[in-house]
Amino acid sequence: MFKKFLLFSAALLCGVSLSAQWQRTPNDTLKSVRVLPDGDVLFSIYAPEAGNVSLTGDIMPWGQKIVPEKQDNGVWTIRIPDVKPGMYRYHFVVDGVQVYDPKSETTTQNSALAVVEPDGEEFFSYDKDIPHGSMAVRSYYSSVIGETRTMRVWTPAGYEKNCPKLPVLYLVHGRGDTDTSWPTVGAAGEILDKLLAEGKMKPMIVVMPNGTIHTDDMQGEVSIFAEDMTECIIPFIESNYNVLTDKDSRAMAGLSMGGMETLETALKNIDMFSYVYVLSSSFAPGADPAAEAARLGVPENVDKINASFRQFVFTQGGPSDVAYQNGINTRNELEKLGVKFEYDEVDGGHSWTAWRQNLYDLAQRIFK
Repeated sequence: MFKKFLLFSAALLCGVSLSAQWQRTPNDTLKSVRVLPDGDVLFSIYAPEAGNVSLTGDIMPWGQKIVPEKQDNGVWTIRIPDVKPGMYRYHFVVDGVQVYDPKSETTTQNSALAVVEPDGEEFFSYDKDIPHGSMAVRSYYSSVIGETRTMRVWTPAGYEKNCPKLPVLYLVHGRGDTDTSWPTVGAAGEILDKLLAEGKMKPMIVVMPNGTIHTDDMQGEVSIFAEDMTECIIPFIESNYNVLTDKDSRAMAGLSMGGMETLETALKNIDMFSYVYVLSSSFAPGADPAAEAARLGVPENVDKINASFRQFVFTQGGPSDVAYQNGINTRNELEKLGVKFEYDEVDGGHSWTAWRQNLYDLAQRIFK
């Protein structure tokens, strides 16, 4: 029985359910801070059930009363006049409770975590007396998206002192999360540290990019990320780390919407990857699998896919996984076309319980 688990203080974690995941609200594309042409700054927060919202911090002018406005769509706006250039601290107050801007990447990007210690040994441990790798925050400019973005990069213990060329796993979270998610709730560092210390996996670098791009179109988000991966993220890693750059030294895995991004990236760039893992995911939910396969060029590239992907693996968290039927539909279409792949199930449904197990399993298989 899995006794070590994480409790979450908010329900905004990726993968609570696919129906919740794909449901669009004004919050999905909300930009919380906008500098207006006249020099005013407009702050926005989505709080449809709130009775009162205000803003505090360095940005607030002394001696002026700023009246918030609530829009019909549940978005509250607070307009601060004539703000001079600079950097300002701020937070919202929602019905008397201090709330850090949930849309800002300069504050926390993941729900709070409460760690319940296990009674016995589990496949990861926060306090195990073993060598631990480094989890770095790296910034890069995305010419595809037109902004500076961040990624997390795990390097194995001793990498800084002894720097051989290593293969790379690109590991993507799901919708609504960021590059902070795999290192925190996903326990990626702890899982990888333990596997390496026990000699169960090959030394590698694991890159955890930010797969969330704020657009009105989910498929557009997936396509933009796939381009960012190949045009910006991979070149950044290969320019800044001592890594192997052949396709047999590249793997990509993603969960939920990150699985869609993995399929999009790998099938559009068949020659770039040898290991492709799609976790609790499929082609876009609601889309015709045959049409999606055709859009990605699968029918005319079946032989190339089968020759290039040394491991092409789909996993699900069992029948309770809300992506279960979508996964079946996608795999049936690929099988009909003659694409070779593996399929595996673990316990946990559409949750981090399943995805931590997926990482534990796949990290032991790749690059061998």
